[in-house]
Amino acid sequence: MYLKRTIDKELLNWQSAKNRKPLMLRGARQVGKTSTVKNFAAHFTYFVEINFDEQQVFSIIFEKKLSVFEVCEQLSVLTNTPIVEGQTLLFFDEIQTCIPAISMLRYFYEKMPELHVIAAGSLLEFALSDIPSFGVGRVRSLYMYPLSFHEFLMAHGEHLLLEQLNKTGVSNPLSEPIHQKLITLYKKFLIIGGMPEAVSVYVNSKDLLEVQRVLNDLLISVQADFAKYKTSVPGARLVEVFNAVARQVAIKFTYSYPNATLNNLQIKEAIELLKMAGLVYAVTHSAANGIPLGAEINSKKTKYLLFDTGIFQQILGLNIADLLISDDFNAINKGNIAELFVGLELLKAESCYQKTDLFYWQREAKNSQAEVDYVCQFNNAIVPVEVKAGTKGSMQSLYLFLKEKKLTLGFRLSLENFSKMEQINILPVYAVNNLADNLQK
Repeated sequence: MYLKRTIDKELLNWQSAKNRKPLMLRGARQVGKTSTVKNFAAHFTYFVEINFDEQQVFSIIFEKKLSVFEVCEQLSVLTNTPIVEGQTLLFFDEIQTCIPAISMLRYFYEKMPELHVIAAGSLLEFALSDIPSFGVGRVRSLYMYPLSFHEFLMAHGEHLLLEQLNKTGVSNPLSEPIHQKLITLYKKFLIIGGMPEAVSVYVNSKDLLEVQRVLNDLLISVQADFAKYKTSVPGARLVEVFNAVARQVAIKFTYSYPNATLNNLQIKEAIELLKMAGLVYAVTHSAANGIPLGAEINSKKTKYLLFDTGIFQQILGLNIADLLISDDFNAINKGNIAELFVGLELLKAESCYQKTDLFYWQREAKNSQAEVDYVCQFNNAIVPVEVKAGTKGSMQSLYLFLKEKKLTLGFRLSLENFSKMEQINILPVYAVNNLADNLQK
């Protein structure tokens, strides 16, 4: 069963665009890149899929330094499928195993601009890091993540619920029964996460224990790939750092974590590789005195997010029954899973055509420590966002930030319904995608 994605619309727009460029789908493994392309192929007369990992014979064609037209001719003969501009979708999967094919993408744009070409790969970022210029200005990247909460609702057929959520705001809160239904689905999403296989299994079986087995399989396959990242970095080192990040999710990362066997340089290198693989995202401190937020960062103050809440709870072995029942996540995991969810949703809500950076703010003055979980930029507005795991908690840091930066609006995300409180707009945590629509005081 194919799970509909918001990126489907972007692909349709790309299909009909006049100045179309070859697409490169980028993202962590098993987030749905291949299945998305195969579903999109239904909009074409012909579909040619070249998997360089499974069919290594195709790499030979690209190593011969043939022209784009000659390559298409040979691929057409070998696949017994016409490659016709405007009618054929040509898909290069696991393209990272064939560097000459990556280098040739730019020539499809120059020589056969009407041909629809998409490339993807589970370890693509590592190949691209070794290619100084693989087609700047001639190849367009699309970034994919695990399913968002909105996509999770679509997978459950909750289209009317999603429609209701999208037109609700602080001035017109949801009815309590609808709010409670969304909280229940939100808690399930924390457990299941957004990996397509895990979501699909739950949609079809409603069996959370089977989902846990799927998540364990996914975790094993993710860690099995560590050995492929960089030959000089042992897989065991990456496993150690990956687990260390999981234990410190949403808090300032410290290199002196318990039972560390690595020095700071080794840990930093491992984190960079995990970031390249799309498994770890940085949330960097910003002074947030103006736009862009990235102009005043302090990289020594960095928090890290794991790429999926389901994988996160699987690594930490959280009690899924507690997650389902409790309204106080602080008692479960210090609320870190709620902050993780918000950070990931912020990434997924941004344009798929660019990599998005996440920022937070922290003040460590003597006897006056304060921290705002996320600082966002919407158009020309700086917006602080505080995440509360339950329905309670002070907002001293948020008010301090607003006063210090002379801002008039902040957001609190919690298990509460939509409401207002002085300078603070309160949104349910599951409505993080609605932030931009609730910027009015």
